[in-house]
Amino acid sequence: MADLAVLAAPLVASLRDAEGLVLVVTGAGVSAASGIRTFRGKEPGALWREHDVAMATAGCFRRDPVGQLAWYLDRFAAVDAARPNPAHRSLAAIERHLRSAGRPFLLVTQNIDTLHEQAGSERLIKVHGTADRVRCGRERCPLGAPSGSLPRSAVDLDSFRREPGEASLPRCPECGSPLRPHVLFFDEYYADHHDYRFAEVEQAAGRAAAMLFVGTSFAVGVTALLLDAGTRRGVPMWSIDPAAGRAPGGAPVRALAAPAERLLPVVAAALGGPPAGGASGRRR
Repeated sequence: MADLAVLAAPLVASLRDAEGLVLVVTGAGVSAASGIRTFRGKEPGALWREHDVAMATAGCFRRDPVGQLAWYLDRFAAVDAARPNPAHRSLAAIERHLRSAGRPFLLVTQNIDTLHEQAGSERLIKVHGTADRVRCGRERCPLGAPSGSLPRSAVDLDSFRREPGEASLPRCPECGSPLRPHVLFFDEYYADHHDYRFAEVEQAAGRAAAMLFVGTSFAVGVTALLLDAGTRRGVPMWSIDPAAGRAPGGAPVRALAAPAERLLPVVAAALGGPPAGGASGRRR
């Protein structure tokens, strides 16, 4: 723990001294300790090492909504079974501490799981959508883009799981079109749905006083935006990741090589107390 305290000390000082918004950005790595697979990591279980990224596209939805939904429901089973790990709880504790001191805080997650919410995070933007909602695949339907959706729990998915096919494919209660996951597909844009709140992310990029990236490979549009803004504005930028790889384009990100579920509790404790629950339009 002493080594982790030494590793965390400069980050703690940076967050404590930031005179303005503390912006945290999380990727799949923050949920790995909860049993949810990463996407682009070097681990054998990384999702895109074993599956075609075309499954997560609007083109696939149009061609094969049955096959795509079956694939997503298989993924969602692991997401639904997962519980927050110490990294999620620590980020919620950091938020509580900073906000109780009158400090602005924002967490932007690329993840579609609900673990940040379960851990208690409140100032949260889910820029890639969320697994617990679905929406109509027809744009301009009241339950479709750019502003509509409905809870996944309100949809009969059991019939589809028992016998996947066109007949059991869940359909929009408003217009009868096939429903789709309420997530950002790879061939879509952040501006396609209001729930992604990308305009708020752009605003945060222009006023953040410190940025912390946790468990991200910097491979999507939102991280490119934030790295560019942070570099241009001279904002202190940090990354927590066991691999501690370099940020794209030589962006001045200080990488801390440690698992987030071990390092973030140390950061939270140093800032103001242990986490609750203990240690246990850009294209995407």
